[in-house]
Amino acid sequence: MKLTDFDYNLPKELIAQYPSEAREESRLLVLHRETGKIEHRIFRDIVGYFNQGDFLALNNTKVVPARLVGRKQSGGKIEALVLFGEGCPPAVAGEVSLASRRSRGPLAERVKDECEVLLKPTRGCKIGSKLIFGDGELKAEVSMIENGRRFLRFECNGNFEKLLDKFGKMPLPPYIKREPVDSDRDRYQTVYADKKGAVAAPTAGLHFTKDILSQISRKGVDVDYVTLHVGYGTFKPVKVEDITAHKMEEEYFEIDKKVIEKLKNKKQRTIAVGTTTCRALETVFSEPLAYHGWTDLFIYPPREFKRVDALLTNFHLPRTTLLMLVSAFCGRELLMKAYEEAIRERYRFYSYGDAMLIL
Repeated sequence: MKLTDFDYNLPKELIAQYPSEAREESRLLVLHRETGKIEHRIFRDIVGYFNQGDFLALNNTKVVPARLVGRKQSGGKIEALVLFGEGCPPAVAGEVSLASRRSRGPLAERVKDECEVLLKPTRGCKIGSKLIFGDGELKAEVSMIENGRRFLRFECNGNFEKLLDKFGKMPLPPYIKREPVDSDRDRYQTVYADKKGAVAAPTAGLHFTKDILSQISRKGVDVDYVTLHVGYGTFKPVKVEDITAHKMEEEYFEIDKKVIEKLKNKKQRTIAVGTTTCRALETVFSEPLAYHGWTDLFIYPPREFKRVDALLTNFHLPRTTLLMLVSAFCGRELLMKAYEEAIRERYRFYSYGDAMLIL
């Protein structure tokens, strides 16, 4: 299929800049694949779509306040987005970076590894450049530049994780045209976020409250978690017209063996919350039962899904791998019909926008 097959026009005012006043008050578009029927609901109504025996899978990754604003030692403002997974300072590495794409070695052997970052601006940032963040408690040096990618070696007095939490800002997506505010630390995080390591939220999960999850559990639904640390590659544009030539960025995932055993023997529906959860589950059952590791699985039409029967997701940007995955799940024509309806009905789009349940 061609990249242009996944294009659509969206009025800019429908790109949500802030979350809904309450998580459960987001709107919910329900799409039935067999009939093409569309329903318009409020997210709290989702409880009524679950049946006893269903399996609900959520991604429990936790977004790190990974955006640092500082200055160059030589003068001038600098911003750095820390990309976990490629190596990071040891105080955080134990929780965040369970493997390294470069070394694949144990963390103990990677204490001096560089940490990959996105720098803005890049001008003047050469190997050896000194950067200062916060009040000077956190410093870094550009240690390597490799194929346009930049790596920093951090120096800090104290625990890096605590300093990052103190000085870092939430890494909101580039289409949110504002500075992060204090409330983003709560709202750009799921209520069940547990394992630190993401630089973008698994946004389909942002609508859930603890009460809604309790209501779902009381219906006899098995609620469990997978982990996929969402990387900045989730915003990476597809630049090739033949989408099969696109290469996904690797992201670290892990799924407990007991969850996999449940899914191997399942008889009821599996509902995946978000494209990241879907990719983690499909990775496990597309390969010889790898419980953890790095996935670059690219899902696009046509695709036979092995373990996902229903999908909850937000509304995605045109020409993105996220939109391609959802198209594979319900069919491109049906999805575009649903998106046209959502635009007519003034749904809010993207990370802080409304949700879509595909049955």
